[in-house]
Amino acid sequence: MEQDEIYIADLWRVFTREWRWFAVVLVVVLACTFAFIHAAKRQWEATAWFQIAQVGQVPSGQDPHAESLLRVLERVQTVTFQNQVLKEQGFAEDSSEAQLYRKSLKFDPSPYAQMIKLTVRATSPELAARLATATVNELHALHRQIESEPLKTARTALVELQEQLDAATADRDRLLQVVNGKPGQEASLAAVLLASKTQEVRSLRQSTSDLTTRLSPTYTFDTSLVFPVYVPKGPSFPNLPLGWGIGIVFGLFLGALAAMARNAVRRATTR
Repeated sequence: MEQDEIYIADLWRVFTREWRWFAVVLVVVLACTFAFIHAAKRQWEATAWFQIAQVGQVPSGQDPHAESLLRVLERVQTVTFQNQVLKEQGFAEDSSEAQLYRKSLKFDPSPYAQMIKLTVRATSPELAARLATATVNELHALHRQIESEPLKTARTALVELQEQLDAATADRDRLLQVVNGKPGQEASLAAVLLASKTQEVRSLRQSTSDLTTRLSPTYTFDTSLVFPVYVPKGPSFPNLPLGWGIGIVFGLFLGALAAMARNAVRRATTR
């Protein structure tokens, strides 16, 4: 225990003797931190959550989404897709904005919710939000083309079902009139046909209802933002609290190292 106390006391004497070196190095590091924080180009990060387009009525066993989650992730990482987004926003492929966009663009999928989190940085909060929205809009346009044919087929099927339902309902009503208006053998035959036609109407009505539900916004929708794009008020880079924290810790470490090094040189010179 005495050895520890003596060691701490010796260390304290080193710092009190060489405090100037400690202070100078600390001030230099803090000055460099200040210069870096104020000279670094500000970057803001936008965050967006979006859902992948879906057509509710597809053949059994097929994915209802316009593209699978993995395929969307592969598509957005291609240079062709990113260049198209930048072109739509009026940026050259070799511009500084384009380079930052490609470097910072990241996607974090949520497989269970079938949503994807998108983050991208830009030199202003408005531009960051614009690029995030433009990325989702580009996917929206692509998926609109992909889902157009399945959606057209489903809507055509709904029209055909409605026509069949109208025809079956008209036949049922005619048979009902025969049953109610003409007694005898003809009425008995009409009653048998009426039961069959009523079952057909019920089945067609159920199929029409199911397909209408499948084509409703709950099951059929476009690729779109789930929540508004979020951009914090402060820049993401440089991070002021983190930057100053690292600068202070690094300055204290280098200051202590400089003080001990100076003390070692002083002792060697004295000897």
